[in-house]
Amino acid sequence: MDAQKVDMFMMMNSKYFESYHLNSVREKLLSLDESKSSIVHSLQFKEPTTALIISIFGGAYGIDRFYIGDTGMGVGKLLTCGGLGIWAIIDWFMIQGATREKNMQMFQNTVY
Repeated sequence: MDAQKVDMFMMMNSKYFESYHLNSVREKLLSLDESKSSIVHSLQFKEPTTALIISIFGGAYGIDRFYIGDTGMGVGKLLTCGGLGIWAIIDWFMIQGATREKNMQMFQNTVY
């Protein structure tokens, strides 16, 4: 993939990944051929800020975990009312990192 396209991708999508993942994402994008680069550009990453807002308003029902694709944890939060509220409050601080990790998993599953 062309370095200019990689820089553009990184500039537009760096908020979707943890900072320590950015170098590995960049290196992998530079080594991609053009056929896979179009697939990577079409990926729809989850917004960490949206996940935080959902967690604040619907975290006790597991909606935040359903949003990022953690169906099992979403069902667990739904059945326990957010772990009696404790799990919901903890997720206010952790959901953005979990969203970025899920985005990285989606990226890795696509390019590998």
